[in-house]
Amino acid sequence: MKTRAAIIRETPGKFEVVDIDLDDPRQGEIRVKLAATGLCHSDDHLQTGDLPVEHYPMVAGHEGAGVVESVGPNTPGWEVGDHVIFSFLPSCGRCTWCARGMTNLCNFGAYTLRGARWDDLDSFRFSYQGQPVGQLCGLGTFAEHTLVSTLSAIKIDKDLPLDKACLLGCGVGTGWGSSVYAAEVGPGDVVIVMGVGGIGINAVQGAAHAGAGTVIAVDPVALKREIAEEVGATHSFSSIEEADEFAKSITDGQGADKAVVTIGVTTGEHVAQAFNAIRKAGTVVVTGIGDMNDTKGIPINPWLLTMLQKRLQGALFGASNPAADIPKQIGMYRNGQLKLDELITQTYRLDDIVTAYEDMHAGKNVRGVILFD
Repeated sequence: MKTRAAIIRETPGKFEVVDIDLDDPRQGEIRVKLAATGLCHSDDHLQTGDLPVEHYPMVAGHEGAGVVESVGPNTPGWEVGDHVIFSFLPSCGRCTWCARGMTNLCNFGAYTLRGARWDDLDSFRFSYQGQPVGQLCGLGTFAEHTLVSTLSAIKIDKDLPLDKACLLGCGVGTGWGSSVYAAEVGPGDVVIVMGVGGIGINAVQGAAHAGAGTVIAVDPVALKREIAEEVGATHSFSSIEEADEFAKSITDGQGADKAVVTIGVTTGEHVAQAFNAIRKAGTVVVTGIGDMNDTKGIPINPWLLTMLQKRLQGALFGASNPAADIPKQIGMYRNGQLKLDELITQTYRLDDIVTAYEDMHAGKNVRGVILFD
């Protein structure tokens, strides 16, 4: 079948909306009509050149939700009409990492920038003018329809609003888990969240849910600071210097217990700033991504790292287990604990995708969402 999708032909480059061809689903696959997809900063890294992928053209987008309209042969457990959220990282359930309960580190995740099927790196499901087109993270949610492995799909109740639920496929779990799982925020902790866009705003929620006594949101954009205070931040500042000074003022000069770095284009300098803002035996969690070819390193003092027993921790998908955590987060949303509606500051059509990312850079969005209906 034909469908419309936003492809990128090169990096750096711009998204271009075109009509592409989509295969029928094979065993273990479902074809989904997208209802909504979040505009994550990670996808914009393809436009800026920070994140070169392994195949072009590529359909970007990895935070989506929709309705199953076709099921591959011999694919039990799935029906036409099922509602699904996508996980941008697949879970095979068999590799060492899945067996350890660390499904966010599934071995299949190594191929998410290839855009092909994980068991056959030359097998694609989209094509354009006779040439294969990749799907970012095996998803490609910047499309009206997509074809995905069931290893990347999580079935949800049909009464959930898909335009809100799509955020659970990346932004919510990545930010929330960064505080709850990776940083291990505890009751009474002082936590700094650097960058409160689509990921960081959920790190704020996660820190609050974990019982932090003080949650300090840092962002130069006033809109983001305002919403951060609505969803759990106790204080907000426009710079890390102000946040650092405040954290030390309420901890007898010690600094924050935890700092979560969720800046849209993260650099080593940002990590160093967070490192300098935490106390002895404190933890910095690095969730934001930047230029994957950046080799400048992180300018921290190794002596202080050792002698003050500080910890640097990376976090992929917030160190979460999507198949377990997304249903948990749905429950929290239903009972009012987890805010989703408040995070969506603007909606767009697929044809407006370039403008949507321009708005993101201009600080007009916490999370923008493309609606397909």
